[in-house]
Amino acid sequence: MTFLAEPVCPDQVVPRANELDVVIIGAGFSGLGVAALLDRAGIRSFRILEEASDLGGVWRDNTYPGCACDIPSPLYSFSFDQKANWTRLFAPQPEILAYLHDVARRRGLTDRTRFGTRVARASWDSADARWEVETESGERYRARFLISAVGALHHPVVPDLPGVFAGPAFHSANWDHSVDLQGKRVAVIGTGASAIQFVPAIVDQVAELAVFQRTAPWIMPKLDRPMSTAWFPPHRWYVRRRLFWIHENRAAGFVQDPVRMAQTARYARGHLNRQVSDADLRARLTPDYTVGCKRLLISNDWYPALTRPHVSVHTGDVRSIGPDGVVAADGTVVPADVLIYGTGFDAHNNVTRMAITGRAGVRLKDAWSQGMSAYLGTTVAGFPNMFVMAGPNTGLGHNSQIVMIEAQARHIVDCVKRVWRSRARSIEVTAEAQLRFNEWVQDRMAHTVWESGGCRSWYQDPRTGRNTLLWPDTTVEFLRRTRRIRRLDFVLS
Repeated sequence: MTFLAEPVCPDQVVPRANELDVVIIGAGFSGLGVAALLDRAGIRSFRILEEASDLGGVWRDNTYPGCACDIPSPLYSFSFDQKANWTRLFAPQPEILAYLHDVARRRGLTDRTRFGTRVARASWDSADARWEVETESGERYRARFLISAVGALHHPVVPDLPGVFAGPAFHSANWDHSVDLQGKRVAVIGTGASAIQFVPAIVDQVAELAVFQRTAPWIMPKLDRPMSTAWFPPHRWYVRRRLFWIHENRAAGFVQDPVRMAQTARYARGHLNRQVSDADLRARLTPDYTVGCKRLLISNDWYPALTRPHVSVHTGDVRSIGPDGVVAADGTVVPADVLIYGTGFDAHNNVTRMAITGRAGVRLKDAWSQGMSAYLGTTVAGFPNMFVMAGPNTGLGHNSQIVMIEAQARHIVDCVKRVWRSRARSIEVTAEAQLRFNEWVQDRMAHTVWESGGCRSWYQDPRTGRNTLLWPDTTVEFLRRTRRIRRLDFVLS
């Protein structure tokens, strides 16, 4: 049964082009995942609006050398659309992007995506119980439901440093492939998840490489290997389930008992000791906080790259940028021909970059002025029929984000179907349920390694210091909470 905005003739699939049941903003893993499950549930009157010229989200944007997943490929894919022929346990970026293209093509999602369409604003029309969505080009859509799937790792952060660099400078998420690094002096600012992949990939090309590290990351060995091809479905499910529980068993150390991370720390220190023999360099690469407090990274070639004779590691904050190089914290001027930022993303303000206005004229930007807050990371009080994919406190530090995305998508489909079956106009989480849920989240968060591990990280909102990105419990607990709608927590009007 097709779910339509208004009753129509049986042979009509979608009403007028811009009159829809659902508008989805973003065509990455989240947008495609929720679209696929809506379609599978018979809810086919939807459109995906994507600002870029292609789908894929972060896997479209991040094309830097060495870019790959840090979660095993069979687990970093949709359970309802498992790939039979991953080439490696940790898939490279082109293969993940190709997978998303294949999913979208086979499920008919590409044809229902408008590319080059940036949403400027969306507002709730209470009288008509519709979302009015307007793009930057002036195109308008009306939909019963609005789903933001813009993702968290979307807007690169470039630090505001004094000075101007004269040569090529770019962020890893906007890699400039026209810049030839061969024989160049390259300065890299940042040592996070992207830098530990692209630094080893370019180290053999450059004449000199200066790495500026503010905080040393914890690095674990990357147990990568080629994958056997053409698995039959039962074996794919077995491998996926086994990998899920291997990762899920690590949750306790992150969210319940950080003391249990001691074994992980010993493993990581052993990895560092084996790969870095120089005592001074090893000391600079040793983190001073509990393992897991910041994102735990995996690499076999990060430490070896930093031990190369033409590579230097500078610790502390960068003082400034000059036309011909970078001034380190100790005042040392490090000459450079190319400057690359591996400084991460603004993960706290992506949804509010659009002007979203809910019931009674309340703007989401104002509702979230003291940090993001949602119920199950998905619904927000005061914003009927609106859902947020990969929303507040749905990120993971121990398992596959795709599992969380699917759980949210199923929850959203259930909400839409509940409105349909109840012949209601809208569904909205109550303010009390949202407050109660977020009080539980922050109480649980206080006991996690992210809050007690002695670090500051991009997980924490700079305005409040609260961790509004990560889920403070097991993945299984999130699956349990999103499995059924708790009727008392919602208002159907």
